[in-house]
Amino acid sequence: MATKAFKSEKINEIKSKIEKAQVAIITDYKGLSVEEITKLRREIQKGGGDYMVTKNTLTKVAIKGTDYELLADKMTGPIALAFGFEDPVSPAKAVSTFIKEVKKGEILGAVLDGKLLSVEETKALANLPSKEELYAKILGSINSPASGIVGSINAVMAQLTRAMAAVRDQKQAA
Repeated sequence: MATKAFKSEKINEIKSKIEKAQVAIITDYKGLSVEEITKLRREIQKGGGDYMVTKNTLTKVAIKGTDYELLADKMTGPIALAFGFEDPVSPAKAVSTFIKEVKKGEILGAVLDGKLLSVEETKALANLPSKEELYAKILGSINSPASGIVGSINAVMAQLTRAMAAVRDQKQAA
């Protein structure tokens, strides 16, 4: 039986994660081994998040009075929470990919910006590009016109060089 101090510590741990989180995704981890959960946790941590298996009663106490209280109705059976601290897409993408790979567990929903997301909306969130992908696309878009200008200037220079070489060859032949 867990002591009051242990329970209080767990509640504070959940609260601290929730205060920093941009998104919280609730998952059912039924059928997953400890190794699989650890693998998923590492994948989520790479994207600047965390994954924790929690006790429903402690989690409900921790989220009371926060935007994440909307998840309380989905807390039945064995659940775990995936938190996104830096990017709301990364943990959703990691969880979704992991579930497809191992064919165990399921996404039950999420809370993003104080709004409860359905399973379908959470999966749609997972399909969005991550911050890094968006940055790369923006930089590519910014770089594209400059690359076009450089290409055009190089083409003109190359044509001029070929024309001068042709004139030189004509004069040498004559």
